[in-house]
Amino acid sequence: MPSSYRVAADIGGTFTDIVYQDCQTGACGAAKVLSTPDNPALAVLNGINIALSDDVEIDFFVHGTTVGLNALLTRSGARTALLTTRNFRDVYTIQGNNRGEIFSIRWDKPKPLVTLEDTYVATGRIAADGTEVAPLSTEDLDRLVEAAKRVGYEAIAISFLFSYVNPAHEIAAKSYLETRLPGVAITMSHQVSPEWREFDRTSTTVMDSYLAPVVRKYLSTLMDALEARLPEDHGLHVMESNGGVMSARTASKNALQTLLSGPVGGTIGGKALSAQTGRQNLICIDMGGTSFDASLIIEGQPSASNETVLEGLPVQMSVVDIHVIGAGGGSLAWTEAGAVRVGPQSAGSMPGPVCYGLGGTEPTVSDANLVLGRLDSANFGGKIMLDRNSATEALAKMGTEFGMSAMQMAQGVVDIINAKMADAIRTITIQQGIDPRDFTLVAFGGAGPAQAAALAEELQIGEVMIPTHPGAFSAWGMLQTDMRHDFKETMYGFWDLTSVDDLTSAFDTLEDKGRAYMLAEDVVSDNLSFERSIDFRYHGQEYVLTIPVPTGPLDMDQIRQSFDLAYERQYGHSSPEGRVEMANIRLSAIVAIPRPDNSAPEWPAAQSARRREVYFDGVPLTTRILDRAALAVGKILSGPAIIEEGTTTTLLPPGWTAQVIEGGHMALRKEQMA
Repeated sequence: MPSSYRVAADIGGTFTDIVYQDCQTGACGAAKVLSTPDNPALAVLNGINIALSDDVEIDFFVHGTTVGLNALLTRSGARTALLTTRNFRDVYTIQGNNRGEIFSIRWDKPKPLVTLEDTYVATGRIAADGTEVAPLSTEDLDRLVEAAKRVGYEAIAISFLFSYVNPAHEIAAKSYLETRLPGVAITMSHQVSPEWREFDRTSTTVMDSYLAPVVRKYLSTLMDALEARLPEDHGLHVMESNGGVMSARTASKNALQTLLSGPVGGTIGGKALSAQTGRQNLICIDMGGTSFDASLIIEGQPSASNETVLEGLPVQMSVVDIHVIGAGGGSLAWTEAGAVRVGPQSAGSMPGPVCYGLGGTEPTVSDANLVLGRLDSANFGGKIMLDRNSATEALAKMGTEFGMSAMQMAQGVVDIINAKMADAIRTITIQQGIDPRDFTLVAFGGAGPAQAAALAEELQIGEVMIPTHPGAFSAWGMLQTDMRHDFKETMYGFWDLTSVDDLTSAFDTLEDKGRAYMLAEDVVSDNLSFERSIDFRYHGQEYVLTIPVPTGPLDMDQIRQSFDLAYERQYGHSSPEGRVEMANIRLSAIVAIPRPDNSAPEWPAAQSARRREVYFDGVPLTTRILDRAALAVGKILSGPAIIEEGTTTTLLPPGWTAQVIEGGHMALRKEQMA
């Protein structure tokens, strides 16, 4: 009987990571291949073929993709039209009253994805209470049909006033348009985001329409490429921005939910790591070839939000909070105004860093680490031979402008990128009133473990954890998640006037939607559970706090007290005597995916320890080079040392120790705290 595996793929800008787990033993392995930007599916297929033989059966496959996010960032989505209510044509173009950077004289309003010229209106009006004020005009819809055929729109976003209360006009408009415009993707706001705030809801709907054709084409290509290797029934799954997974079929209908599906895998891996190691508070950093992603695990749970902003445009959806900057091993070093800059531009996978020998000419962070002796030119994952001489020449050429040697320039490049990443971590910690010293820093990604100790010292963090298979940890995290989908409904009113029966009925309706959704996913089981929450604010305020609601009968007084306590924790004060408003109710439908327990990794035979000269803060030190496989559980290793494995390299500076702990993870600590 052939072996069966659970497989995850994380498609990055430089590398595509594959993690595979034996369904019987729980043992995991990892592979890393260069990404293929022109057709990301090729890298996935190549990685699977390298990792698993043809006779191996894939029982479950999940992947994170940045295809939608990249289309948004590069403005390469579908040609989209917006259909809205007459006299409200300018809502999306004018945007909200949030100026962004209020004191900046250089701030520009975000560029919308749909221009005013591509915005159309229809006569017809729904009132705030859901009653029809004026019927929908099909004559106006005919004008859009004519324009769509003339212009060649690939997608249409429909966002009518108060459709989250009564969606009848949106449903009628879509039905009318899709019979006359076959092949055009049509999105309705009440399905994408049944929530108030007119501009935010319209922005969310437009973004979904803008990305839908791109994501559908990608998923169709990927499914065709992997058809022979996946199980017949729903074998392909995609990470959602909220940390759950959905089938590729559902992802094709919910393109917006895939926006952050790549980075979120690392945060979900951090949640599993927290449960496994007992460390409740983690700062998770994923440094790959192109980007640096930072997120938090607080009291064992990922920090999450019910809305986010992408490219300056609001998006109403549940997301794991991830702060992303352009900083990775492939980040280019360049000069501007007599100073050295590093990133956000990246060498990517083609041509890649100078040391890859694939045509790159500008030095990168990886080139700097190689020149400093921190990477092994002959043992870079066993797949690529790194050219140290070329990297040295590129850094020396840049150094002449500043009177610096190649070695000094390399140290400068590393120091600059570390400072940028430390600032990114401060954004999600210190600026939010969180002390990073109370957290363990979890470093992963192909380049993360090489920079982790320096970042920890910059932020005065005493412990760093390097998980198993750190170079592919985000892919590993994707195997630790469950099926999940979020539902919401605007239900505005004063809390003291809210009926328990009405609120219970509203939650019951959302639960029915959750059961129907999971039934469509073919995963309904005894593992189905629900998580409820409500958005609250004090009367007169603009924004809300989302408060979890326990299962069972609703205790209105207890829920109110929970809001006051949460407000006190967030802002340092509360008003228990003040009147409270409810804005939205929310529900998450969750089905646990069966998975084997994670077993300790089975390392390949360790190579003999070596020594070479490595530079630390400009000083060359003779440094031990060890395989991670050679480190016994519990044994303490003192720096300086370099610990190599198949997917990454960990730098252990002088004054730091490393110890393999239960589960095969590695803890780095400052010696005085060891």
